[in-house]
Amino acid sequence: MRLRILFGTLVLIAGLAAYGLAVAGLAAHVLPSGPVAALLFYAVAGLAWIWPAAWLVRWMQRARPFRPPPQG
Repeated sequence: MRLRILFGTLVLIAGLAAYGLAVAGLAAHVLPSGPVAALLFYAVAGLAWIWPAAWLVRWMQRARPFRPPPQG
């Protein structure tokens, strides 16, 4: 259904925004000062969102394709 795709898109956008804010806040409190630690932290955090997003996209793709009603 098209509502599933709309809902999934909105959840994906809001979730990625919240995830980005959470990672930045966590980095400000936990991350030691140093470029190597920052690089490793942001590399792991940058890849960690892929699995939930991929699950959500697969869920969205299970929606039936839109077929307009027959004319006439």
